[in-house]
Amino acid sequence: MHTVHFIAIGGSAMHNLAIALHQKGYEVTGSDDEIFEPSRSRLDRLGLLPDKLGWDPLRVHAGIDAVILGMHARADNPELIRAQELGIPVFSYPSYFHEQTRDKTRVVIGGSHGKTTITSMIIHVLRHAGVEFDYLVGAQLDGFDCMVRLSPTSRVAIIEGDEYLASALEPVPKFHLYRPDIALISGIAWDHINVFKTFESYVDQFRKFIQLIEPGGKLVYCAEDAEVKRLAEEPEVQAVRIPYGVPAHRIDDGTTVLLTPRGEVPLHVFGRHNLMNLEGARLVCHQLGIGDTVFFEAVRGFHGAARRLEKLAEQGRKVVYKDFAHSPSKLKATVEAVREQFPGRRLVACMELHTYSSLSEGFLDQYAGAMDRADAAIVFYDPHAVELKRLPPIPPERIQRGFARADLQVLSDPIQLMGAVRAAQADPGVLLMMSSGNFGGLDLLALSEAFIA
Repeated sequence: MHTVHFIAIGGSAMHNLAIALHQKGYEVTGSDDEIFEPSRSRLDRLGLLPDKLGWDPLRVHAGIDAVILGMHARADNPELIRAQELGIPVFSYPSYFHEQTRDKTRVVIGGSHGKTTITSMIIHVLRHAGVEFDYLVGAQLDGFDCMVRLSPTSRVAIIEGDEYLASALEPVPKFHLYRPDIALISGIAWDHINVFKTFESYVDQFRKFIQLIEPGGKLVYCAEDAEVKRLAEEPEVQAVRIPYGVPAHRIDDGTTVLLTPRGEVPLHVFGRHNLMNLEGARLVCHQLGIGDTVFFEAVRGFHGAARRLEKLAEQGRKVVYKDFAHSPSKLKATVEAVREQFPGRRLVACMELHTYSSLSEGFLDQYAGAMDRADAAIVFYDPHAVELKRLPPIPPERIQRGFARADLQVLSDPIQLMGAVRAAQADPGVLLMMSSGNFGGLDLLALSEAFIA
């Protein structure tokens, strides 16, 4: 039996990989200095929760076959040092996932935005088609109890390729470690400024990703994105290039309908960005032997990835959505999608500055124009989040200037935010709440009820 030890087992991807290996029959142990929900309960239910918090080098012994190091763990971690002394192989979770899928067809979905949705679409279609596959995704999917699966019999692995760094020992973007047979790039928009200090250095990570496609591999890419198109069409690219754009469609009273050679296909998702995501997923599925008949039959039932344009409430001609959008490109795409889907309704858009990048004054100007299509625009930030990230406070007028919108409301109190949303409502109206955080603990369901009342 293989024995694997996880240093920083409580992380989102780490605990899911631990569960996947446990389900595969491996002996799994782990440690961490803090473990939050839902990781804690999920590990505890399977007997994988460490008996105590903190690091203990005695947990690491010669009987361990591999150590998996989470990004949360530092290079001076005592358990890591012990593993190195014993000569135990140490992996980041991306490099270990590659090791586990070395003999399979690896599909890696990369891009600054859309990768979770595209990965979710492909997985939804493959499951509908009865194809067995491994996967690694960044969000909980409907009908799946784990975000990672590894099977001894599957021949395909679907991987969401994050560009954030892998571990203290492998400080390279995670998607550099998967070495795809089929790669997709959905878009490039500068993010993670605490790691990639310039746009050029960020773009270089995607150039390297393309170079790491296996010989004879395929590159599916969004030709609507100028930066992606430029990289994909560089003469040095060896992969077979497959471009995509926005498929033919129309909008019927709030429902998007695909216009295909096989007839009309009504969708639950909407927006130009999601239509491009769907087209990219379709072309990847083609490379895996899934034809259009099966693909379109499957996507009729796709309701979207978790936290992506999720409908919270609806009554009459009032509706409330929440979305994970936080970076400038995601914010702009989501606002424009809702605007185009509901052209006759007053759109109230609210976003939270929550990430390190968004709370950095030098990054704010990237948001210029991102919320222009909304009738009313609100930006919220939690002063506690600013303190935790050890960043200086940003004056409200600087945030207004960054978004290039003089009527932008800037708020830092959840109660004020509730009042501002109520004051901005209209019938017919749409409320769009966008954040990777939680708006200072605001009850979004209560807010939704207040908006549609």
